[in-house]
Amino acid sequence: MGTHRFNAWQIELTTRCPLQCSMCIKDTYRDWHRRDMEVKDFLKILPYLKYVRSVVLEGWGESLIHPHLIEIVSLVKKQGCEVGFVTSGYGLNETYVDRLISEGIDFIGFSFSGGTQKTHNSIRINSDFEDLLKTVKYFTEKNLKKPRLHVVYLILKENIHEMPEIVKVAKEAGIKEIVFINITHVTNKWQDNERAFVCRKDDKSYENLINSITKETIRTAKKHNVRINLPNFIASDVALCSENPLENLYISVEGEVSPCVYLYPPLDNDFKRIFCGEEFKTSKLSFGNIFYEDIEAIWNKQEYLAFRKRFYERKEKAQNLYNLLFEQKRPMDFTFPEPPEPCKTCHKILGV
Repeated sequence: MGTHRFNAWQIELTTRCPLQCSMCIKDTYRDWHRRDMEVKDFLKILPYLKYVRSVVLEGWGESLIHPHLIEIVSLVKKQGCEVGFVTSGYGLNETYVDRLISEGIDFIGFSFSGGTQKTHNSIRINSDFEDLLKTVKYFTEKNLKKPRLHVVYLILKENIHEMPEIVKVAKEAGIKEIVFINITHVTNKWQDNERAFVCRKDDKSYENLINSITKETIRTAKKHNVRINLPNFIASDVALCSENPLENLYISVEGEVSPCVYLYPPLDNDFKRIFCGEEFKTSKLSFGNIFYEDIEAIWNKQEYLAFRKRFYERKEKAQNLYNLLFEQKRPMDFTFPEPPEPCKTCHKILGV
């Protein structure tokens, strides 16, 4: 393995979270594991980080409540990686902010679920809109080059109308980038009804609403000079999902290595997914445990190679299609090879 063999590792420090968000999967399950990764176990991961460009310290919990987050950030920085996380901001006071800055944290995403206090607080229970804004402004008023700050806005039908408003909020708070995302892991009827994307083009009025809101959001972003990243709202098969298992991986709080966070929730056994309105059972997927196995041995297991091969084939097909279109030739077949079995019922493979 050479330098920066991997683009990003997502490392879960805790599965505990003080919030009760309506779009989170944890309240659907009774067997949710609540635990922290111990520093002695994190130290087993540390030597491999010299192969990794970026380390994202998050998983199914709130990383800020891990008792040794500052120490772990420092350890990662010494390996030469970029490091950061996405957070609800819970418990992030001025002292905590100053310590993160002093350790050289590179990026932080702040989770908002509304452009107003009423909407945000009703979705992210135990998170306060005004407190979160106050924390963000404490960062931005320092006018530092690092950490890079952005807003992460999870879109639901309940808050989609406030997308333009969150642009104004971000601008006022001194943040210049917003990443809009769709709900990925749907586990109950309410979440399925609330997903803002559609799996089939069968509702013109809703499609028109989406187009209207996104156009207004884009106009507002241009006006306020805020960069935005918008997801697709109409499902369409993609060669490689945004988790990009060819360059990235996920390490659970228990040390299990999985292609992405959505394939290894902290549960006992199988887990439920509602995929485009239909319920499926999915097994957790791990290719090994980094606390006890060498990462190169895990990465090169036949099962893991076969998993990634499916995506390499899809990526190659996409490139061939692009080449034909570029040469103004009509492709005979627009379909991709089948994705790995666990990915067939994940909304990420639909490009939303």
